[in-house]
Amino acid sequence: MSIAKTPAAPYYAVIFTSIRTPEDDGYGDMADAMIAAASRQPGFLGVESAREELGITVSYWDSLESIAAWKRDSKHLMAQRMGREKWYESYKTRICLVERDYDFESI
Repeated sequence: MSIAKTPAAPYYAVIFTSIRTPEDDGYGDMADAMIAAASRQPGFLGVESAREELGITVSYWDSLESIAAWKRDSKHLMAQRMGREKWYESYKTRICLVERDYDFESI
């Protein structure tokens, strides 16, 4: 995984923070499938994810309308249902406007 190459601000970030259950059956495959499906959605700009005890996935979007369309995607709806039933003890989703960003990369 790498740092998402986002365009100049403004754009939106969806921050999904979660605590997993011990159940792991199919989780990794579903997570990979959701990243692949999201990347084909209009307005998708990139994603970053990390997991230890607390998981954090940040996806980047060009508009609130693009985020809403992804939330309504049928495969995403199925994954959300399975997450609530099997994989997550708890989670929180936050939607933020990125007003400014900057970066550093060593040469």
